[in-house]
Amino acid sequence: MIPEAFSNNPKFTPWWWEAAPPRPDNGAALPGNADVAVVGAGYSGLAAALTLARAGRQVVVVDSQAPGEGASSRNGGQCGSGNQKFTAAQLIASHGQKKARELVTEGLAMLRHLGDFIESEGIECHFSRVGRFRGAAIPRHYEDLARDMQDMHKLAGVESHMVTRAEQHAEVGSDFYHGGAVLPNDGSLHPALYHRGLLQRAEQAGVRVIGHTPVTGVATESGQVTVSTTRGRLQAGCALIATNGYTGAAMPQFRRRVIPIGSAMIATETLDATLLRRLMPRNRVVGSSARIYHYMRLCPEGKRFLWGGRVKGRGLPEDPSGFVHLYRDMVRVFPELEGTRISHCWSGYVAYTHDVFPHLGHRDHIYHAMGYCGSGVARATYFGHKIALKILGDKGGRTAFDDLDFGNYPMHFFARRMVPTVIQWYRLRDWLERRD
Repeated sequence: MIPEAFSNNPKFTPWWWEAAPPRPDNGAALPGNADVAVVGAGYSGLAAALTLARAGRQVVVVDSQAPGEGASSRNGGQCGSGNQKFTAAQLIASHGQKKARELVTEGLAMLRHLGDFIESEGIECHFSRVGRFRGAAIPRHYEDLARDMQDMHKLAGVESHMVTRAEQHAEVGSDFYHGGAVLPNDGSLHPALYHRGLLQRAEQAGVRVIGHTPVTGVATESGQVTVSTTRGRLQAGCALIATNGYTGAAMPQFRRRVIPIGSAMIATETLDATLLRRLMPRNRVVGSSARIYHYMRLCPEGKRFLWGGRVKGRGLPEDPSGFVHLYRDMVRVFPELEGTRISHCWSGYVAYTHDVFPHLGHRDHIYHAMGYCGSGVARATYFGHKIALKILGDKGGRTAFDDLDFGNYPMHFFARRMVPTVIQWYRLRDWLERRD
């Protein structure tokens, strides 16, 4: 049954598009040649193109949709280091102390790079270091978080502090959590405005960005790369594949290495400012420690509540029934929002790798940067810049992620189809743990 909250015919487009809608197809012709061809006009592709163009390279970027129409303008606008994908203990056990420190330290560098880049470029996208509250979904998670935050500080100087359940109303107006951790340097932005600013700067630097142009093949021959598209062929000295969760069948060597996972969001109608201050007193970005976690924030103007989580079922929903679980999760955490009308519902794909690390590298003149595992705002911007430096032969392109093996996803065909089942299994495990 669809709750009354959806009865006002919500829009099934991102709320972010109200301020920065996707650019329509202008029918631009595809050039026949370039120094570098970039496939994917999201954060990674544009950040790379900007760095390359400013170094004097002729760059053409193509995308199957409008530039940025995928995750770059659909995400939650939460900016973190990505270091929360593993505990410090897990990283040390799998990679050793030195490598673990390098990976975590570079995660912090990604977040700094994003803030410095936005400031130096003057991109107006409401970027702010609001900090993140990560709520413990069950009592045991509080101790786990506390231990890991201590380990992360010892390993790489990660800043954080713990907040007990008795004190958590200073961070989030809910009794749902059992305390949590605060990461004060994490931030938030308006993702579509950020993408628009990045797109503008790339084009001002001379980059040709052509949307609505699906790629049908990428091949290397005689030291040249040919990118075949629905608008013709583009030849270049090298190509960069930066398609992340939207990697299609035309690039099977990369499609096998990532699993697209649907992520969905809802936006409420405009709410009372006093209520929102009570629910989000420090205007943090907020997430949970559960396996199937939810995340939330206020819109940049502080007038709406934005809530996100995993897609329920197979594919991306296009009707209210696909978003009801998000509304119910939101009301479970914030009972005061019961009956609040939903104005926007939307979804998109993130890309997970088998080792849950992002990857960049190259082979046969074809470069790649992808696999951000749901933490792509800072990671994608940083990886785009770094892979561009690699293309330029600049030693500054080195990263701690260079030597990680970007292998195929085992049993990829079946893994893609098992995603909804795995998500439901994790939901059940989360529910059972909360009942204990």
